[in-house]
Amino acid sequence: MEAMTNSSLEALRKAATLTEALPWMRRFHGSIFVIKLGGNAMGDDELMQSFADDMVFLATVGVKPVVVHGGGPQITEALEAKGIPSEFRGGYRVTSTAAIPVVRDVLRNTISADVAKRINLHSDLAVVLSGEDENLFVATKRGAVVDGVSVDLGYVGDVVRVNPGVIHDLLDAGKIPVVSSVAPGDDGASLLNVNADSAAAALAIALGAEKMVLLTDVQGLYRNWPDTESLISSLALAELEGLLPSLESGMIPKMTACLDAVRGGVAKAAIIDGRLAHSVLLEAFTAEGIGTEVLAS
Repeated sequence: MEAMTNSSLEALRKAATLTEALPWMRRFHGSIFVIKLGGNAMGDDELMQSFADDMVFLATVGVKPVVVHGGGPQITEALEAKGIPSEFRGGYRVTSTAAIPVVRDVLRNTISADVAKRINLHSDLAVVLSGEDENLFVATKRGAVVDGVSVDLGYVGDVVRVNPGVIHDLLDAGKIPVVSSVAPGDDGASLLNVNADSAAAALAIALGAEKMVLLTDVQGLYRNWPDTESLISSLALAELEGLLPSLESGMIPKMTACLDAVRGGVAKAAIIDGRLAHSVLLEAFTAEGIGTEVLAS
């Protein structure tokens, strides 16, 4: 037998990868995945396109992806251009009266539009929504406690009601919803900036999602950060509850979202490295997975 060429070996590796993925494709066929795209994963054109390709792949094999996205770096840049300072307290952006329309515009008209355009390179699949559309979200204003002191975050809220029907209708039609996390306030007058991690959790619970995946700029949750050897591959709710008070402020909203999602009935929540191309497929369709998964027990 002639020696195999490099191209033949590469083809075999690709075939083996697809074969490995087959049981997971069968398991998750028809399942809803809520996938939160973090702002820090959006700075690289190739990574953004690989993310969009992953969403189309999921839809093609029968998974129903719902994209929820943040946009922290992009919002900060837009605010700076307008001379509006950015401030963070307890891991949340303080959002002023001047800032909220900028947040809304960047999330929907810049980031959502870009994600949808990339998905639609393959087919007309993506539909852009925000929490304002079809009463998707209703939020209530929230504050934060920093070092034991209550602080005002301005126009920042938590989702208190979700209308999942609009998302189910889109999924049933074979579409991929792309959701930005601003929401009308329950006072009927204000518009609130909702942390995208917590919005993803609320949506995952309301949709009865099988899985919630948060893309971020670290490999996962570390037991003893910055010791990179202490990455936690899997943990149960009880262990996460114990770790939560000791986490760095930027990680608290993400892990709280994982905690809330699994408590609310989502089978699995995961935090993975969005800087790695095709990270969603690696998490979903390989035995090893990547990042940190949170399970009920």
